[in-house]
Amino acid sequence: MPYPYIPYWKKIPIIRLLTIFLPGIVQQFHWPIPVSVLLGLAMISTGIALFFLFFPLSFFSRYKLGFINGLSVFLLFIVLGSLSVWRQDIRLRSHWLGNIYKENDAVLIKLDESPTEKSKSFKAKASVTGFLRNDSLIPAKGGVILYFSKDPSLPELRPGDELLTCGILQPIPASANPGSFDFQQYALFQGITHQAFLRRSDFIITGRHSSALQSFIHRIRSWVLSVLQTAFPGKNERGLAEALLIGYKDDLDKALVQSYTNTGVVHIIAISGLHLGLIYWLLVKLLWPLQRRRYLKWLRPPLIISGLWLFALLAGAQPSVLRSALMFTCIVIGESLSRKSRVYNSLAISAFLLLCYNPYWLWDAGFQLSYAAIIGIVAFMKPLYRLFTIRNKLLNHIWQLNAVTLSAQVLTIPVCIFHFHQFPVYFLLANFIAVPLSSLILLAEILICCIGFIPSLVLLTGKVTAFLIRFMNTFIERVEALPFSVWNGLQISFIQAALLMLCLASACAWYFSKKQVVLLYTSLISLAGFMILRSLSFISAGQQKKIIVYQQSADFIYGRKYISIPFSTTFNSTYVNPTRILFRLLPAEEIPAFNVSGNHISFLSKKTVLLNGLKHYQPGPTRVATDLLILSQNPSEDAGQLSRSLDIRQVVADATVPAWKVRRWQQQCDSLDIPFHDVRTKGAFVMNL
Repeated sequence: MPYPYIPYWKKIPIIRLLTIFLPGIVQQFHWPIPVSVLLGLAMISTGIALFFLFFPLSFFSRYKLGFINGLSVFLLFIVLGSLSVWRQDIRLRSHWLGNIYKENDAVLIKLDESPTEKSKSFKAKASVTGFLRNDSLIPAKGGVILYFSKDPSLPELRPGDELLTCGILQPIPASANPGSFDFQQYALFQGITHQAFLRRSDFIITGRHSSALQSFIHRIRSWVLSVLQTAFPGKNERGLAEALLIGYKDDLDKALVQSYTNTGVVHIIAISGLHLGLIYWLLVKLLWPLQRRRYLKWLRPPLIISGLWLFALLAGAQPSVLRSALMFTCIVIGESLSRKSRVYNSLAISAFLLLCYNPYWLWDAGFQLSYAAIIGIVAFMKPLYRLFTIRNKLLNHIWQLNAVTLSAQVLTIPVCIFHFHQFPVYFLLANFIAVPLSSLILLAEILICCIGFIPSLVLLTGKVTAFLIRFMNTFIERVEALPFSVWNGLQISFIQAALLMLCLASACAWYFSKKQVVLLYTSLISLAGFMILRSLSFISAGQQKKIIVYQQSADFIYGRKYISIPFSTTFNSTYVNPTRILFRLLPAEEIPAFNVSGNHISFLSKKTVLLNGLKHYQPGPTRVATDLLILSQNPSEDAGQLSRSLDIRQVVADATVPAWKVRRWQQQCDSLDIPFHDVRTKGAFVMNL
């Protein structure tokens, strides 16, 4: 008797629930609903679902009213997504530090990590535990970022150290320019809202109370680092080996990291799903004999899971590593249940658990890339691998690794373009060599740690591995040096990225299936939608007219062309490039209706006056209408003096103006009823013409 046909969508129930859960997260983040309303909706939907679950109904009644049960479950999971966002937002808690802190308070802080060295300071994440005010302790919670000044007397600081400081906590500022990385939002997603800059005299260590797990991780990582330092005396080789095995990046050369980024293989030196996948494969191979033993095969899943989580802890227990470990844990559990459960359900369960813990990971590029890569591997790796039959075992393993890499790229390319605005043209060539080679290097490093008690073997294996690292580094640098190695300045919207991903996924699925014509139509329609939206964005960019004042410069924009006016000799265009990419701008030597004469800048119908402290403003015989007055450096004029010769409609102070002068101008503009914008605190000023 043939089995009844079951639609595919019924075989993936967890994915169906996840697609309901995700809109609730997005809705609460952008359009928050009061928690009392959410709890009421949750109670109603839960009550309806329980009624249908336990109340005895006839088959006909249950079938007839089934849509009500479905709607209740639909509503419940949307509300659960919204409640997860409400629970995660530290700013909504009464004990949040932002609701309690005053400038004169002494702050009790516990370090969450060891400080890492930056160019001018040491940086560490920490948690506020309370404030001392008038000899009383006020409990508080919240994450902060601490910057310690470089001082020879600075003591060694470790996770778990408790500090008492009189340093001033400052809110993390918003994004400086349109399109630039929003560090304020990034920090908020980690529960961090404030920062402090501390000199050695600003704090004292009141205690060291690291947990047993933290102490264990610290000791093991220190031992692994000491073994790697013995095996790799060269700095470049040691830096990459440390990053590859345990995610330690303090010794990495920045130029080398940029080379890996530009060639599309930076995932090699960032502990991620690739590394966990290799560890998973290694554990599966090593523990395969247990699968053949009837009374021992039950040991295999817990041993694999233990190995995955041990590696995750050794790699520093970073969120990206823990996410990958949980993904593979769900896969192992699903396979061990002997149900041949679809791996998509296992991935959906892991995503659901992760987003319940921190719904803000939905916006995390690492989270998106991890799941895009794993889904691509699951969907396309086997069909791609079967395109070629290679009898040589070594070459077959190399092709298998590259099939994994290529299938992962199918869905990650749109995500990379959306977040990083570039496309590595030779990523296929770079990955073809770097992925199998880095996998071999990682296995060699694991071997080095296993034989760490035999110095002679460590040195011998280290020399061979160092040669492989040098070869890989040289190869990557040569690929980067090829002409047109990086396509920079790409800008796509979220909808365009989604359409491009759907286009690539559908095209690959159609090519491998050769039967589902609907997949080909889906790919073509998605491509058409992508091209239409992209064309409309270029048309819109060609019609824009703006003036943007940054921290040390201003752009005058006509269509896709712009002219930049720097206010300082130290101006660095790197900080404004994201804005120019966002608006699709190209530099030009001239644009229509643009003229500079002394302090005056005329653009279209707008008159701008620049006061930079170098040229004193010479008032004319009549009062001049001024649409925009830009303050830079240390101008000697004041608002009251200039208002007699200029009819000022907007004042903007860039980041080079001293803080005391900004405050004085702010007060004067308020008294004269003139809008005032401080770029240092409010970000770039944008005037649409």
